[in-house]
Amino acid sequence: MYKLFFGAGLRRTVMALCFSLLAAGAGLLAGAGGVRAAAPDPTVRLETSLGEIVLRLDARKAPISTANFVQYVKSGFYDGTVFHRVIKNFMIQGGGLTPDLKQKETRTPIRNEADNGLKNKKYTIAMARTSEPHSATAQFFINVKDNAFLDFKNQTPQGWGYAVFGKVVKGQDVVDKIAAVATGHKGYYDDVPVQTVVVKKAEVLE
Repeated sequence: MYKLFFGAGLRRTVMALCFSLLAAGAGLLAGAGGVRAAAPDPTVRLETSLGEIVLRLDARKAPISTANFVQYVKSGFYDGTVFHRVIKNFMIQGGGLTPDLKQKETRTPIRNEADNGLKNKKYTIAMARTSEPHSATAQFFINVKDNAFLDFKNQTPQGWGYAVFGKVVKGQDVVDKIAAVATGHKGYYDDVPVQTVVVKKAEVLE
């Protein structure tokens, strides 16, 4: 499991940004891994065990990430997955593991679009990845505070940042509920909610 460090003076290890991805061949792709273009600014609803979250995606600034996410939604991939990592005052992460923390098989990784001008501000959704910049597949995270240190800085392994592709437009209180749950160590993972938080259903509304 990767440990990522941010800034010369920032000593804490941000385990959440390993994002538990084991995608083979990460970083070898320059495109969208064969995903189809999404409709402009689609809306996606996540029905979770703690309530409903509605996302407005930005297909104009993040066409690859948006199309990738929408394709996973339409295929039913996210149904029954969990928010498997929660760090208070940072982010909530999900979209790839089952309730027993088994990783689901994903499609080919996509290109990192963190240079699209969108910032990791509170209640934005971004693609999760490993330390390899172009390794994102299905996992995502929602920022629960402004996390400027995750933004694109330059095209280096340390500077690529994490690609934002939308924001929460309804259910911010649900995001806050998830961010506030008690967490612990389970299996290979840290920061796992003690009370399992399940994505019961994900669907495209527009």
